[in-house]
Amino acid sequence: MQLSALFLTLTEEGVVKLYLRGRSVPLYVPDSMVASYSLEAKGELPPKELQLEWVYGYRGRDCRSNLYHLPSGELLYFTAAVCVLYDPAAGTQRHYRGHTDDIKSLAVHPDSVTIASGQVAGNSQDGKALPPHVRIWHSVSLCTLHVIGVGQFDRAVTCLSFSKTDGGSHLCACDESGDHVLSVWQWQREVKVTEVKCSTEPVLAAIFHPTEPNLIITCGKSQLYYWSLEGAPAGGAAGATATLSKRQGVFEKHEKPRFVLCVAFAENGDVITGDSNGNLFIWGKGSHRISQAVCGAHDGGVFALCVCRDGTILSGGGKDGRIILWDREYKKVRETRIPECYGPVRTIAEGRGGDTLYVGTTKNCVMSGSLENGLSCLIQGHTDELWGLCCHPSLDLFLTCGHDKLVHLWNSTDHQPVWTTTLEDPARVAGFHPSGNVVAVGTTTGRFLVLDAQSHVIVTTFSDAGEQISAISYSPDGQYLAVGSHDNFIYLYEVAEEGREYRRVGKCSGHSSYITHLDWASDSSSFMTNSGDYEILYWDPDSGKQIVSAESVRNVEWENASCTLSFHVLGIWPDGADGTDINAVTKSHDRKLVATGDDFGGVRLYGYPCVVPRVRTRNEMRLQGTPYLATLHSTIFFGSQ
Repeated sequence: MQLSALFLTLTEEGVVKLYLRGRSVPLYVPDSMVASYSLEAKGELPPKELQLEWVYGYRGRDCRSNLYHLPSGELLYFTAAVCVLYDPAAGTQRHYRGHTDDIKSLAVHPDSVTIASGQVAGNSQDGKALPPHVRIWHSVSLCTLHVIGVGQFDRAVTCLSFSKTDGGSHLCACDESGDHVLSVWQWQREVKVTEVKCSTEPVLAAIFHPTEPNLIITCGKSQLYYWSLEGAPAGGAAGATATLSKRQGVFEKHEKPRFVLCVAFAENGDVITGDSNGNLFIWGKGSHRISQAVCGAHDGGVFALCVCRDGTILSGGGKDGRIILWDREYKKVRETRIPECYGPVRTIAEGRGGDTLYVGTTKNCVMSGSLENGLSCLIQGHTDELWGLCCHPSLDLFLTCGHDKLVHLWNSTDHQPVWTTTLEDPARVAGFHPSGNVVAVGTTTGRFLVLDAQSHVIVTTFSDAGEQISAISYSPDGQYLAVGSHDNFIYLYEVAEEGREYRRVGKCSGHSSYITHLDWASDSSSFMTNSGDYEILYWDPDSGKQIVSAESVRNVEWENASCTLSFHVLGIWPDGADGTDINAVTKSHDRKLVATGDDFGGVRLYGYPCVVPRVRTRNEMRLQGTPYLATLHSTIFFGSQ
């Protein structure tokens, strides 16, 4: 039987026993608190609240048509469960945070103010299913207007489009079920008009035609379909259920591509498609046959199409990284190329006045600029799971690393990368030396590297661990580096020359499971570790030996409160937690707050020390998801001490 994480007892000796999965975890109450401590005490709310300031990254790796330029001058895109409205001129962001899990699709209403965004299925903290659905919201007020399709979609909502000819009263959506069901909704009434099984193959786009009423174009693997919506009530009025009938695009003499990757509409109503063979096909208005072909427009697939306000067409390559401008007759006018390090083109948006282009890439970057002057990186992010984050001890800088082998050093003031480097191995964890001169990065192979924090040149590397590095931390005095591994050992190194010289002085053995967290005493006299089997051990860095008596370290002040199992953060554990739900915890510089990150995309803020069971938190910041990083408007993670 799995016990609640908050099954607790308090002994006469001042030891709280926390039971996780039937195992007793002893937490020693400091002597100064023993006489007054009670498990029945009520915790106070933290003195501050969390406010989301900035979200780093953009999801372009596996999502399409998710970058728009709004009349407000803001760029609209998403990453994880957050829709970001970024004003490049002002350097500010606003955020829509109504979703409960990762967003996969986005559409803008013809009024350019109303937004639809669709999410994936997920699970809540109490184990309940969070079904995929579509949220319709106002981009100025950020208020949710409607929620549609709860329980109606399978796996995820991957394509969205508002109708154009009827004032945008209908919304079409395609899910990620085996049959990729295409549905049409009267979104203001939250009523489904009709649905149809679209294809057993992946569907990459579903778009209402801008000038032909009740016509939807879908494309994907081995398919280009024209769907006629028949019997739909006009103007959003209630009426009988409609139907969808389809015609298939006919390629005739042209080789049928494996994928039709993108769809756009010319000024005259022609349909334009880009495919995996690098071709642009123009399908005459009112016809499902090819009227004109630009074969070999790109080397490799055409991932994006954008019809500009002046009627010219932009196409983006998924292999060659080129963006090509075509005139109305589909003659090449000009081209530019995205630097390879930023990835191929995923989507293209035209800025106000047509003088600026915004390009999302498959390496989760957003570029801005023009064909004449080239493109520069505006937004950068990770492209695979983000695991490591650490803050500079004195400057407004922080470092991230992950399974994409990228290491970014960020400036948290202007939100731009200071530098980026690529490692040979996927990265897992990182920590700055107290001097700020170097940073240690642990990898999945058991190797760790020490990088110069200014030049990102590798200072030294060690490969002592047998498995991935899961915790890495310098002592507050900078004299030691402790490295915890999945091989159950902690490797201890003596450090000299402000982090530029290392000598291994110990291999700490005692854990029977992998190391999960590590924290140093504020005076560097000892360090504490947690393991995968909920064990807490204490260590003497001078001898490299385990401190067998936990009683002897019960009064120690821990530097970062970074061990999730510790008396000082007992209150972070919610009812029903199993010991793995909380992934990270950290203390603010002023030592008055503690923040946690959990399995459910939540960031919570508590007062420190957090020693009362079931302690309250003032608010929870839910930021579910895929690799991304959010900075919080607080000194918890950033700013000098």
